[in-house]
Amino acid sequence: MSVKAKRIFKKAVSWAGLFFFIIAAIMLYHQLSKYSLTDIKNALFSIPLHNLVFSCIASFFGYVALSSYDFLALKYVKKSLSAWKWIFAGFIGFSISNNAGHAIVSGGTVRYRLYTRWRLKAFEIIKMVTFSGFTYLVACFFLIIVGYVLTPSHAFGNSSMSHMTTTIVMVVSLIGLLGYFGLSLFYKKAIRIKDLSFKMPSFKMALAQVFIGGADILAASLVLYFVLIPFVDIPFDVFMGVFIIAQVLGVFSQVPGGLGVFEGLFLAILPSEASVAHIFGALIAYRIIYYLLPLLVSGVAIVVYEGLLRYRRYKIDQELDAR
Repeated sequence: MSVKAKRIFKKAVSWAGLFFFIIAAIMLYHQLSKYSLTDIKNALFSIPLHNLVFSCIASFFGYVALSSYDFLALKYVKKSLSAWKWIFAGFIGFSISNNAGHAIVSGGTVRYRLYTRWRLKAFEIIKMVTFSGFTYLVACFFLIIVGYVLTPSHAFGNSSMSHMTTTIVMVVSLIGLLGYFGLSLFYKKAIRIKDLSFKMPSFKMALAQVFIGGADILAASLVLYFVLIPFVDIPFDVFMGVFIIAQVLGVFSQVPGGLGVFEGLFLAILPSEASVAHIFGALIAYRIIYYLLPLLVSGVAIVVYEGLLRYRRYKIDQELDAR
């Protein structure tokens, strides 16, 4: 690839981050546009204020956990950045990928735009994004096992086929998790893919991947739990199992935000005596708090950050002209 072609490619990938932000905003609009303003207002006003506050706090800590994916990925590539940078990149990346779907592409392009400005090389960013993908994968393995144990048996359907399918998924997850831990302990050779070389993380880092991924899902579950419990009497361990199964399948469906997949599974798994109208309201609140608000904040943050950079360049140009 020529130097000119490389420059064009780098610019295209860099600007793709802003493109995916717009896509995320459009997808979120379509997610919420199926509800009328009256539906949204009634849903929110039916939830006690302190529950909404607790839900927002859980969402905040959820995005802190998500940002920690980037911190761990930086450790993996042996790079160090100021805390505000990896928190900023992680928050922006995940607030977009949570809404736009296809996290490696949508969130990865945003990270490329930011991390290249902070002097990381392209191959290092690719390694970071790949490592973060594995962080989520092994966390999913762990959470599927936990969800299988916690979720009521009726949630998997009454047929032997559905029970067998879910058991197979759980066993595969268990093998995947144990295999990953085993490789982190005993496999020391580098894995080469074209020009890139990947090493297995240490066992300590592999445990950290599961812990951070688990913390992310736990915080996300609390966002919904706090707005749901005023209407549904459900123990947290049962709720956690339901949420994990619905969330993981929603993510793997690659539907942006798991829209429809998450809600459908959640409504099917929850006790039948629960009020559908109240569950509907809680799910709307969950969408707003965990998806809409972070996306709005990240949009403002991007605009402010880009504006500050442009202002700084303008001032530097002025100083150069004055000389």
